[in-house]
Amino acid sequence: MRKMERRPFLGAALAGFPLALLGQAPNAPEAGRTRLVRKGEDRLGEHHTIGVSSTSFKVLAQDSDGGLFIMEHTNRKKGGPPRHLHHKEDEWFYPIEGQYIVEIGSERYHANPGDSILVPKGTPHTWAFVGDESGRMLIAFAPVGKMEAFFRDTEKRDRGGYVNDSDLYRNYGMELLGPPLMVE
Repeated sequence: MRKMERRPFLGAALAGFPLALLGQAPNAPEAGRTRLVRKGEDRLGEHHTIGVSSTSFKVLAQDSDGGLFIMEHTNRKKGGPPRHLHHKEDEWFYPIEGQYIVEIGSERYHANPGDSILVPKGTPHTWAFVGDESGRMLIAFAPVGKMEAFFRDTEKRDRGGYVNDSDLYRNYGMELLGPPLMVE
């Protein structure tokens, strides 16, 4: 029978303890751990307002070791962010309720519930909620890059509309390219 060395044994034993018992906050994210986040809820129970929408973060950067960030936008007003591009992240849109327009490059798409649109990194794009009621859309970024931090920062600067600051976009690995879509 092989003798187990003390350090690997202690490391393996401590790995089995919940992180909350080791001094980490009980709601702190842990990479690789299965999560259930209910409809309308935020991963950490926070409330976010970004532009003309309220937003729930569903999968955080730390949940996937930086591979994926997913949020759910709930729109009650028409509109969306300015035209921009991401240098390092692909962005994916999946409307759940309501109607959206997504412009990718020079193409315009009418996106309805259940439609899926992928925007490859480096591609100019924008989107807008155009429905008469309310809308909900999942938006995902892969890899995460600085996107979660961008949304947390823009939320602090929100004045009832989307932030339109070239330096801010540049600081988070994006380029601001133009105005938002005009919607009636």
